[in-house]
Amino acid sequence: MSDPIRLTPPLTDADAERLKAGDRVLITGVLYTARDAAHARLVDLVRRDEPLPFDPAGQIVYFVGPTPAPPGRPIGSAGPTTSYRMDPYSPLLLERGLKGMIGKGKRSPEVLEAIRRHKGVYLAAVGGAGALISQRIRSAEIVAYEDLGPEAIRRLEVEDFPAVVVNDCHGGDLYAEGRARYARPRGG
Repeated sequence: MSDPIRLTPPLTDADAERLKAGDRVLITGVLYTARDAAHARLVDLVRRDEPLPFDPAGQIVYFVGPTPAPPGRPIGSAGPTTSYRMDPYSPLLLERGLKGMIGKGKRSPEVLEAIRRHKGVYLAAVGGAGALISQRIRSAEIVAYEDLGPEAIRRLEVEDFPAVVVNDCHGGDLYAEGRARYARPRGG
């Protein structure tokens, strides 16, 4: 197994182009968090041509609603949430320069097309491993929508945050490849 690819946001088109479905990555730097309620607000701002609370260009958004921080830690458990809830909003954010998304589960055909068109990437984090993942988060601060509680947009400083490329900008799909590899032949 090859070594993980190290990524430091903001990402460029070249960063996205070198990633292939199945690649393991370690991210060090800044991630932003947002779930569906925050995404709806972001897209509303874009449609009204108003400024966003952070510049999505080159950034990675982690679909997470972390638990409260225990004493001495910047954040509580921070496992990924199911990504399809962000599908109505992701194409417009990719058009605005967003380069990466981290979550769990499949994405819609519209999101996959936007990933290809705008040279983005969809990464998966391990569901059920939120406590372990949170150990990779060095700091967390709310940057917008504090009224959303755990779903507020946060700026995370991460070190060696682990993820796997699921959908790359070349049309690669780890979920489809995995199913095909282990599918049993029908009949005979």
